[in-house]
Amino acid sequence: MEEYTPRAAGLLEAYQRRDPAARSKLEILLLYPGVHAVFYHRVAHWLYCHKLKFPARCVSQWSRFWTGIEIHPGAQIGRRLVIDHGCGIVIGETAEIGDDCLIYHGVTLGGTGKDQGKRHPTIGNNVLISCGAKVLGPFKVGDNARIAANAVVLTGVPEGATAVGIPAKVVRIAGQTAHFADEVDQTSVEDPTQKMLEILSSRLDLLEKLLDEKFLEEKV
Repeated sequence: MEEYTPRAAGLLEAYQRRDPAARSKLEILLLYPGVHAVFYHRVAHWLYCHKLKFPARCVSQWSRFWTGIEIHPGAQIGRRLVIDHGCGIVIGETAEIGDDCLIYHGVTLGGTGKDQGKRHPTIGNNVLISCGAKVLGPFKVGDNARIAANAVVLTGVPEGATAVGIPAKVVRIAGQTAHFADEVDQTSVEDPTQKMLEILSSRLDLLEKLLDEKFLEEKV
């Protein structure tokens, strides 16, 4: 029990640091579904690792019913994972999550089909995954990366990068812009698809202007 006490304290402190609505550790412990989901998962994962897979699934399904968060017992979760709201989160069997990550509601860490073996993503340390994002496949999301809201990530994301869009594209990389999971800025990111459409629109306007000028010259 002594091994888990510091972990629990660290988890509650992480929630207090990252959630401005959190008023006390007692409130977080008793009322936050993300905390309950992680505690249940610790039990389910222990059972899973000791070949007690049916009881492990029973615990995880109860957690899903109670919290709205579905974490397969086989998933590996690091320390101080903060799940904000949490409803609709799905984390697959071979998913791995590092330390100090922040995940919002509606996130899926899933696979792309019926492949065997490693089929879910590996999430590095201090990663932010915003609401509604889907990270699908057996690749790695590097440390300090950020996934924007509703992004669909199908390939690996470098360390310190920000991925945006469907399918997701990297729009920032550490060295140009540094950021951390505590810096919850989900709005001031560029949409690469929108940027490309704006470029195409400006070029189209230029072509139309040139055609109009040519037409006027020929008419004169």
